[in-house]
Amino acid sequence: MLGIIIQARLGSSRLPKKMILPFYNGWSILDIILEKIKLNFPDDLVILATSVNEENDILEQKAKEKGCFIFRGDENNVLLRFCNAANQYSVNNIIRICADNPFLDVEELRRLKDFANGNLETDYIGFNIKGVPSIKTHYGFWAEYTTLKTLEKVRELTQEPLYQEHVTNYIYENPRIFNIKYLDPHSLISNQENIRMTLDTQQDFEVLSKIYSKLYAKYKTNFGIPEIFNILNENEDYKERMLSEIRQNSK
Repeated sequence: MLGIIIQARLGSSRLPKKMILPFYNGWSILDIILEKIKLNFPDDLVILATSVNEENDILEQKAKEKGCFIFRGDENNVLLRFCNAANQYSVNNIIRICADNPFLDVEELRRLKDFANGNLETDYIGFNIKGVPSIKTHYGFWAEYTTLKTLEKVRELTQEPLYQEHVTNYIYENPRIFNIKYLDPHSLISNQENIRMTLDTQQDFEVLSKIYSKLYAKYKTNFGIPEIFNILNENEDYKERMLSEIRQNSK
């Protein structure tokens, strides 16, 4: 079974509780990402994978309100959390989404899912951004695909905390071990390098909440990469602030 697993917790070091801070009109970024997934992929199994820490109880509550399944696991060993979540819900094929990406592009996600359904035995599928896996970039537009079997193999091969925290790093760092395929991103990406739509810091939060407000006023929830770039091209000052964050927060 293919399932969508969304990774979220409140214990962010750079911006604590960012998942539930009011981002737009009372909505948190978790509200936005859960609503986006349930609205566009209503028939899919969607699991919120968070930690057992009590502070994350509110994340469980929000996920249940959106009709998502819940898994509570290890706070720091996110790799183990994903494996256990997949096992609990009999998910063999995983679309992994980071909940700090409120601008996740639905059409790109649909393209990833469709490609994955035709290549279920592939160990890893992501987007290739000029030779770099999209998860390592600052764009924040994409999800990635892997399998439970692959994640369990990673657990067998390494015990390093880095790879326990960052679920898929070991996979794409070892292309000789794993079967990896990449999709090309939306064509507009090649002309827009200094864009940061992932949310890690207070500066990110302030800039991105303003951008979301402008997008919603113009497009409601029906926007993706082209519409986002339209807004950014109309507001060059946002790009300047993004560039500053990119320089300070390279992955």
